[in-house]
Amino acid sequence: MSRPSFAAISACAVALAGCSFAARPDASPFAPAVTAASATPTPIGKYVKHVVIIIQENRTFDNVFDGFPRAHTKRYGYCGAAKVRLKPIPFVFPLPMDMVHNFTQAVTAWNDGAMNEFCLTPGYGGEPAGRFPYSYLERSEVAPYWALASQYAIADEMFPMEFGPSFTSHLALIAGTDDLNPRLAEANYPFAEPWGCDQKTPSQTDTVDVRRQVKDEGPRPCFTQFRTMADSLDAAKVSWRYYAPPIFSWNGGQLWSSFDAISAVRYGPDWSNVVTPQTRILGDAKAGRLAAMSWVVPDWKDSDHPGANSDTGPSWVATVVNALGRGPEWKSTAIFLLWDDWGGWYDNVAPPQKDFRGLGIRVPLVIVSPYARKGYVDHTQYESASLLKFAEEAFGLPPIGPPSLGYTDTRAAAPVDAFDFTQPPRAFVPIAKKYPDSYFLRRPPSFHVVDEQ
Repeated sequence: MSRPSFAAISACAVALAGCSFAARPDASPFAPAVTAASATPTPIGKYVKHVVIIIQENRTFDNVFDGFPRAHTKRYGYCGAAKVRLKPIPFVFPLPMDMVHNFTQAVTAWNDGAMNEFCLTPGYGGEPAGRFPYSYLERSEVAPYWALASQYAIADEMFPMEFGPSFTSHLALIAGTDDLNPRLAEANYPFAEPWGCDQKTPSQTDTVDVRRQVKDEGPRPCFTQFRTMADSLDAAKVSWRYYAPPIFSWNGGQLWSSFDAISAVRYGPDWSNVVTPQTRILGDAKAGRLAAMSWVVPDWKDSDHPGANSDTGPSWVATVVNALGRGPEWKSTAIFLLWDDWGGWYDNVAPPQKDFRGLGIRVPLVIVSPYARKGYVDHTQYESASLLKFAEEAFGLPPIGPPSLGYTDTRAAAPVDAFDFTQPPRAFVPIAKKYPDSYFLRRPPSFHVVDEQ
């Protein structure tokens, strides 16, 4: 049996893609959606019963996987017309360097596809980052990531749905959209923490319109304007969990617990599916208690975020993957590891522009599964909703909502080409790491006090 049927599925998804700058009808995003019964199941669901999305922070493909064999990377970039050699850096600096990486800065760095103004990215102290964005992490620092990509598969054409920072990207990974009304999408971030319904300080969110103008006119970040994957999963009675730090611990949950920004989840029975602390994924995986679909958000220190100034992220991811791999549900699991946004770092691949939101600057996507093609570099173009599309195909779910209302899961290609379902499921080989499991299980939550994106 060959794999053409899966490639055809991806081709179908791309063929359905629509990208238009025209105004969308001013209709409610809660208009009747396609019912679960009308969705067409695909062969993926015969093999994949569990989809796990592990979300790390603020790195580009060139920054994490520079020099990865057969992947599209470069050891140099451009600042204007000046050629800049990329330099190796560690995770930890004597003085942590973080960069402003909102919608406006991303569009500037992109520069109509020239990818040559990353040097204009400002640091959070206001100083220009200069040549600092032209850096890549030392391979010894990211050895678990390289091991996963080498043993399984990696996609080098993965782009966030939108230019900009984490809040937008995390919403895209649960909804495939962040449209608040026609021609107006969430762009940057709320003005106070937490980034969701639990926010006590009166606040609003930035928005971007079809002209790519950012304005301080968005609503409070407790949204009712769009559906999420939770609606689709609930309608089909498919289980899900979102593993995240506690909202009020100032350790990541304040920023990245994206279902806290969805009113129907935060104030409804689904809130019990938002599981804290995030380390509970380890016990659930080992005990065979995985939900059909899971998201895993890190503690601030384990996030790879430059501002965290910590090298524990690769070990955290390896700890999660090892728990999944050693668990009884490994043979029916597909794991997607990605970084939510660019974080200000240089990348050489110009993102395709599908609508006024983006696509945003390229990030890595690693695909881990007993059915993943070993050492495969997938050059298919993916975006945030590609992971949702894969789950929809595995569980026989309809699109979250229509493309006319900004939902991108219909147009997105599901990352099926990285899989070979004709091969027997491979036995799991644990990933070596610097920090043991006990480090993450016993360590108290990190104390995060800086308003980072």
